[in-house]
Amino acid sequence: MNVTEFVFETQDAHAQDAIYKADGYIKTHDKIAVSISGGSDSDIMADMIFKLDTEKKAEYIFMNTGLEYEATKRHLKDLENKYGIKIKEIKATKPIPMACKEHGLPFLSKMVSEMISRLQARGFQWEDEPLEVLEKKYKKCRRALRWWCNDFEKKDGKESQFNIAYNSFLKEFMIENPPPCNFSQECCHWAKKDALIRYINENGFDLSCVGIRKSEGGVRSTAYHSCFSEGDFDGVDQYRPLFWFDGESKRIYKEAHGITYSDCYEVWGMKRTGCAGCPFGQHFEEELELMQKYEPKIYAACVKIFGVSYEYTRKYREFQRKMKEKKKNENQAG
Repeated sequence: MNVTEFVFETQDAHAQDAIYKADGYIKTHDKIAVSISGGSDSDIMADMIFKLDTEKKAEYIFMNTGLEYEATKRHLKDLENKYGIKIKEIKATKPIPMACKEHGLPFLSKMVSEMISRLQARGFQWEDEPLEVLEKKYKKCRRALRWWCNDFEKKDGKESQFNIAYNSFLKEFMIENPPPCNFSQECCHWAKKDALIRYINENGFDLSCVGIRKSEGGVRSTAYHSCFSEGDFDGVDQYRPLFWFDGESKRIYKEAHGITYSDCYEVWGMKRTGCAGCPFGQHFEEELELMQKYEPKIYAACVKIFGVSYEYTRKYREFQRKMKEKKKNENQAG
């Protein structure tokens, strides 16, 4: 498709800018890896790159985490048929069940899980002591101890995401309810990132394209400040075509170019997908309900793998609710 026509058909400023940039990066690179997840962001990215990649420089890659929806697998076949491409499946270095067993379960967010993991590695006792006291007791753990002690300054009156207080009453909860198992965010690394980096480096790619959007939030998006990073992906350039897209940009692009998402969206009604049943998901309860209805085998697997984390999260959310209510009543009484 002619780039000018492509841009004209896409009546959204973010999308139009992304098309021009994508065209430029495709022209200036020789071998391009496009990470396909089966989610809505990667669907739009795949459509954009396929239409611009007139010299067929792109290879489409799917990272199989070991815990995937059947709906996702069907959708990948649909994409292959629609574009006449082959999506290469890459096996995880450690599938999610193995990574969770060896390193710990995900809990609440990547930041929270990483900080808890560091503290657990030092035998932390979930005690409410000043930072200087804890630093003497737990060596080489300053970053996690600063998180625990809320040592990072607020910005614009808002709690820093690097403090435990960013998740209200989490510290109070953990003092009363120490973690029932090891927590970690390592499953993300071993189930996806490690194998992807190895594959890209071993096969001579010079550009990696991923569907990260800044507006989706989380550690993954806040780690970047622009849509392109030179040599950032273990020496390989990385481009994030949808980085500046918001929800409206996606809607406009989807309608303008006839994109059909997987059944997870079109049939189930999910608003976003990630790793199946991941406890990092803010709305994992709703996801579990949908999984139980549409894919009971995956539901059973997720409950078996992540069950302890689900229960701990539920317990925390109930504790959080009660503490907020208590604080509200105290403020009204005062």
